[in-house]
Amino acid sequence: MPGGQEYLNAIMSFAPLVIIIVLFYFLLIRPQRKRDKAEREMRNSIAVGDEISTIGGFIGRVVNIKDDVLIIESSNDRTKLKIYRWAIRGKEAEPTETVEAPKDANKDAK
Repeated sequence: MPGGQEYLNAIMSFAPLVIIIVLFYFLLIRPQRKRDKAEREMRNSIAVGDEISTIGGFIGRVVNIKDDVLIIESSNDRTKLKIYRWAIRGKEAEPTETVEAPKDANKDAK
């Protein structure tokens, strides 16, 4: 088969391109899809009462959910904000027990 060597050379010239495409998929595209899926699942799992933070920096507790719009209540003055579900950065961790400093700590400083 006289054209066999030329055929093999043609295939070998495309091999680096195929390897680069496969590397891009496993190093860039696949991890980004995993992150997007995890974000989507987190945003869909938000329920009333969860404490969230937004991409704008607001932190509040969800008081109402209607479709893709959430109403959150921020701080003690009960300011209510209407935000879209896509604007949520993440759920805030539940506060753990706070440890108070002993009240007698300043007496030893005298």
